[in-house]
Amino acid sequence: MESIGIVTRVWWAAKVFGDQRRRTLAALGVDVATLDLLSTLRRSGPPYRMSPGELAGACMVTRGAITQRVERAVRAGLVERTAVGSGYHARAVTLTEAGGALLDRVVADLLLTEDRLVGHLAPERRELLADLLRELLAGLDGPDPTGQVGD
Repeated sequence: MESIGIVTRVWWAAKVFGDQRRRTLAALGVDVATLDLLSTLRRSGPPYRMSPGELAGACMVTRGAITQRVERAVRAGLVERTAVGSGYHARAVTLTEAGGALLDRVVADLLLTEDRLVGHLAPERRELLADLLRELLAGLDGPDPTGQVGD
């Protein structure tokens, strides 16, 4: 098979998956940027707190973009600004109980949706496909293919 047969199919699958993810998130009242922020804080481990600079780096966005994301999430009660000491660099963002609960609901719904998208494949075919895609991504020097939901 020529590369176009592979790349075109991967492109279309990514479009279908991305469109479905956006619809699922919209139905839950969450956008991709907020999911990324909440997921990043959760992955940081207890106490689910990071500095704005750490968040920007982990989310691979600018400090300005993180500031906007945090502001929206603060207004929604999903995160809070906290202090861990004194001075300018003591600022931090902490996941709230409401943010954690929303993240749990969103991830559960996303996993169900994504299971439905690949549910027509037999389990051994899904495992084979995951292995092949992991191998493909490893050769592309792209993002870590072992990332969590919302990466």
